[in-house]
Amino acid sequence: MRRKTMAGSLVGLTIMGTLLLTAPAYTPKQQGASPRPNVIFIFSDDHAYQAISAYGSKLVKTPNIDRIANEGAILHNNVVTNSICGPSRATLLTGKFSHLNGYTVNERSFEINQPVFPEALQKNGYQTAWIGKMHLGSLPNGFDYLNVLPGQGQYYNPDFINSKKDTVRYPGYVTNVTTKLSLDWLNQRDAAKPFFLVVGHKATHREWLPDLPDLGAYDNVTFPLPATFYDDYKGREAARDQDMTIDKTMRLKEDLKVHADYERKGRLNAYSRFSPEQKKAFVDYYENKVSKEFDDKKLTGKALVEWKYQRYLRDYLSVANSLDRNIGELLNYLDKTGLAKNTVVIYASDQGFYLGEHGWFDKRFIYEESLKTPFVIRYPGVIKPHTQINQLVSNIDWAPTVLNLTGTSIPKEIQGESFLPLLKGQKTPWRKEAYYHYYEYPQPHHVYPHFGLRTDQYKLVRFYGPKDFWELYDLKKDPNELHNLYGQKSYEALTADLKTKLRVQIQTYKDDEALKLFDRTL
Repeated sequence: MRRKTMAGSLVGLTIMGTLLLTAPAYTPKQQGASPRPNVIFIFSDDHAYQAISAYGSKLVKTPNIDRIANEGAILHNNVVTNSICGPSRATLLTGKFSHLNGYTVNERSFEINQPVFPEALQKNGYQTAWIGKMHLGSLPNGFDYLNVLPGQGQYYNPDFINSKKDTVRYPGYVTNVTTKLSLDWLNQRDAAKPFFLVVGHKATHREWLPDLPDLGAYDNVTFPLPATFYDDYKGREAARDQDMTIDKTMRLKEDLKVHADYERKGRLNAYSRFSPEQKKAFVDYYENKVSKEFDDKKLTGKALVEWKYQRYLRDYLSVANSLDRNIGELLNYLDKTGLAKNTVVIYASDQGFYLGEHGWFDKRFIYEESLKTPFVIRYPGVIKPHTQINQLVSNIDWAPTVLNLTGTSIPKEIQGESFLPLLKGQKTPWRKEAYYHYYEYPQPHHVYPHFGLRTDQYKLVRFYGPKDFWELYDLKKDPNELHNLYGQKSYEALTADLKTKLRVQIQTYKDDEALKLFDRTL
């Protein structure tokens, strides 16, 4: 691959390395009204619904994500099929579960010869692009234009790989750069065609490096501990035997930047990419303020764990600030160009995330905080403002819904269903259960592989691998999933009924591995 350097070449770059997004120099002319809408799918990484004010968060304000929800619809029970980054993106592209699209765990290469739904959009006359984080280990078919981060990407002065497989380094902060590149593509696209654009953001992925203007944004806030922060995991073996706690797993140096190594060389060291101005800002904040506070306090025990929690949320939510701000830039662009009238705007994250619940960060489990992911959508004239969707929607449903919105035929191999009728407020039969299957074990967080079923009220889970066991939760009586009811007296009939439904789901979605495990006698 050819490598190019573009230091100093972006117009609007401030002295601190932050992109200022201004009105576009060129606006493509709309060549007649098209009945087919444009679609912009803004896709973030690890952004918890608990960190979005439209979902009732008291931690933060997200006015631009809220704007999409208020001007369209918000999904309150949007769940994923496998709560991990790369597999979630593979499910978006294919509309299939991990066991059929072949991308069950992170850090492997997506099979590019399988069908992806943007190919159907192309056949229907759409121009397609993905810009920003993709994290699939390969460049899939179905896109006229790609300009994506290699792997996880970097927060500062990131490299991008484009459709020609050139690697180009852009100065600035990744969230701003991704938005700038997206606006550039929108300005240069073929205006005679409707478009489908994925804007893939690295935010809010670990290790949570905020944009320079957001350093210390929440330093004057003391966040309340989640009710389950000191969970003892009684009766829940998988929850007890994981490696994803703020206490033991979260690293002071790498995650919380306490005495970070700004001098270490190497392409994987984020700080080695810093400009002098960026490095100075980080040293001033994290070394001279945060690290000094840590040294002065000399914390141990619970006091140390709670200090780590506060630092974690302050960095995580500071990273989320730039995400919401850039979403606002994109919405403003659509307003200024007149594109907003005929453009579907979707905001979603690849899965949920723990913000201290059960003492955790990360995702992976079928439990609510990692199973549910935010999804808001706006389509003027079609989706009424303030629409509330409470039915169980899965990320296998995202692809067929986009195809349905654009008047594109839905390929038969897609396993999901379009929820456009729900968005329109129509009464329509809809699923009563959602199926889930997680695979990645033992690294990096020692979460046992498991599959299960979620209904409106209950959740039944089968863990397997090093140990085989079941869990059952009543989500209405026990929303925090603290009391495993499996095997308890008086729950025999309910358990049998849920097992029957789970087996139907396994067979319906052709999960042969799960079927063998299900039929194995414990």
